[in-house]
Amino acid sequence: MLRETFLFLSRRRALRRWMETSPLAARLTRRFIAGQRLEDGIAVARRLYSENILATLDHLGENVTSPDEALAARACIEQALDAIAAAALPATVSIKLTQFGLDISDSFCRTNVEAVQHKAKTIGSRVEIDMESSEYVDRTLRIVEDLHSANGSLRAVLQAYLYRTHDDLRRLAARRIPIRLCKGAYNEPPSVAWPRKSDVNASYARLARILLDEGDDPAFATHDPRMIDVVLEHAARHGRSPATFEFQMLYGVRRDLQAMLVSGGFRLRLYVPYGDAWYPYFMRRLAERPANVLFILKNLFRR
Repeated sequence: MLRETFLFLSRRRALRRWMETSPLAARLTRRFIAGQRLEDGIAVARRLYSENILATLDHLGENVTSPDEALAARACIEQALDAIAAAALPATVSIKLTQFGLDISDSFCRTNVEAVQHKAKTIGSRVEIDMESSEYVDRTLRIVEDLHSANGSLRAVLQAYLYRTHDDLRRLAARRIPIRLCKGAYNEPPSVAWPRKSDVNASYARLARILLDEGDDPAFATHDPRMIDVVLEHAARHGRSPATFEFQMLYGVRRDLQAMLVSGGFRLRLYVPYGDAWYPYFMRRLAERPANVLFILKNLFRR
């Protein structure tokens, strides 16, 4: 019921207009979204870098339905990479393949991703390929593996709640493809994903240890202190230098943990979203997993 409600609300234009001008919504967006313009994202990335925190810029949007929309998304990411280079920031960009035309055709999407991959490599950056729902995993990983072999400068995201991720992780790690490990936030059926939170946590811990043992420049995306402890303990036990891996978190979430990691000398990168599509983006995230409502509300009042 909640899922259908959020999806319905995501399509209400009048509500979107009100939310985008509401003082309450402005408070929410200031905390979690850099702003509507690329300049806002760059400004946040600059500030974070002054605090010894890295950034990955995410221009909001996904599931485009026309080639023109996909080409516009590609142009936005190319502009972001140009701005990163101009600001001399050690930042990356994050993209979703449905934003680049995956629902239109694999080859069209691949061409668009290859263009931004080439630009990222030219400026010494990287493209982080976000993972979407389970129906996209095979197609996403095929594109990642093909483009990594051709040009590098990519990092794939794998989701710990999927049963298949152990095999995917071992295969990508063997090919020296950098991996970002997250728990996963889509509403997946128990036929493909662990349904219980405790099982997801156990899976994340197992995969994190394998990734530390076998991965090339891995990233651990989590706000869970228990998972952070798993990573830190295993890295220390096996002599893995903090310079060889990083933690990733969402902009505005668990600033206390962010400060703890930075003060401890660990590399931290924040996922910094920007763009005028924040309202439908936010509502769809709640629709995918309504439990995120409590998570967001708790973090509004957490330092």
